Amino acid sequence: MTTLSFNFIGIVTRDLGASLTFYRSLGLDIPEGQDDAPHVEIQLAGGVTLAWDPLSTIHGFNPDFDFPEGPGRVSFACEAASPAAVDEAYAAVTAAREASAHTAPWDAPWGQRYATVQDPDGNTVDLYAPLTVA
Repeated sequence: MTTLSFNFIGIVTRDLGASLTFYRSLGLDIPEGQDDAPHVEIQLAGGVTLAWDPLSTIHGFNPDFDFPEGPGRVSFACEAASPAAVDEAYAAVTAAREASAHTAPWDAPWGQRYATVQDPDGNTVDLYAPLTVA
């Protein structure tokens, strides 16, 4: 079998502008002025591309596409520099978009400060940091 390189993550969104704004609030460097683009992508550390496509783009090649509903379709995670940074990030994201609030910061039994926010399409993004530095 051919070896493949997992290097692309695509997000289908109902509202491209709202999605880009949300991910900018997490610190992603997404150029401004792309809220009406047919496709947006950025390079993440490690060579992975993160991309967004509005429904109109998907319907252009798959007219029968139905936007998936409900939680658990996909989940992302962002590591913070410290437990306090998890709290700060959660507060900033939910202040910018109250509907993003999902699970307030808490100390998980596996040794991390943990919180979860939701993007405008219902995808969850976990925010975490080790409770202690090794």
